[in-house]
Amino acid sequence: MKNLATRPLRTAGLTLITSMAATAPLFAQDAAPKKSSALDAYLLDGGPLTIFIVAVGLLSLIGLSVYNFINLGKAKFCPDDLKAALHDHMLNCRVRSAIELAASHPSYLGRMLAYSLPNIDATQPETLGRDGVEDAIADFSINENRKQMIWINLVSLVAQSAPMLGLFGTVFGMIAAFATLKEAGAEPSKLAGDISVALLTTMWGLVVAILSVIAYFFFKSRYNNLVAECHQTAEELLNASVQTVNGEAHLAKIPEGLAV
Repeated sequence: MKNLATRPLRTAGLTLITSMAATAPLFAQDAAPKKSSALDAYLLDGGPLTIFIVAVGLLSLIGLSVYNFINLGKAKFCPDDLKAALHDHMLNCRVRSAIELAASHPSYLGRMLAYSLPNIDATQPETLGRDGVEDAIADFSINENRKQMIWINLVSLVAQSAPMLGLFGTVFGMIAAFATLKEAGAEPSKLAGDISVALLTTMWGLVVAILSVIAYFFFKSRYNNLVAECHQTAEELLNASVQTVNGEAHLAKIPEGLAV
C-alpha cells in the first residue's frame, strides 16, 4: 500500500523534471540577446554612411578642438610677463624700447603693439596720437581675425555638414525601405535594416552637430575674450604714457580740496 501511495508522486516528479529539461533550451534561446554588442546595434547596423559620419565627423571635431585648445592659450595672446615689461617701458615713456620688445615677441599682443605703437606722435603731448594708434590696432585686428577664425570656422563647418549627412542617410534608408516594401511586402524583418540605416544616420549626424555647435561657440567666445584682453592692455599702456607726460598738467587742472 505504501508503494502504491508513493508511485504517483514519483511519476509526477519525473514528469516535471523531464518537462523542465525539454523546455530549458527554449528559455535560453529566448533570453539570448538579439544583438552581439552595442557596437553592432548603434554603429555597424547603420551601414557605411553612419561609419563615415562617426569617423570623419568625430575625428575632425576632436582634431580641430585639440588644435584650438593649444592655439587659443593666453601665452600666445596676452602673456603676463610681456604685459609687465611693456607697462614698465610705457610708464617711463620708453616707446622705442617697447616697440623693440613687442616686435621680438610672437604673441598676438606683441605683434599688435609692434604694428600700432610706431603711430605714437610726440608732437601731440596731450593724446600722443591716440587716434592713429587706435586705428592701427583696429586694422591689425581685422587682418588677424581673418586668419585666426579659419580654424574656428572649420568647427562650424562640421556642425553644419553633419546633420546634412544624417538627413541624406535618412532619405537613403527610406528609399531602400520603400523598395523592400514593394518587393517583399510589409514584413518587419526585411524593413528593419533599412529603417535602422535611416534612424542611425540621423542620430549620429545630430550627435556630431550638437557637439560641434557647443565647441564652436566655446572657441569663438574664448578667442573674443583673448582679443578683448589684448585691446584693453594696449589701452592701459597708452594711458600710462599719456598720464606720465601730462601728470603735472592734469593735477594743475584739479582745484584744491578735491580728491584726485
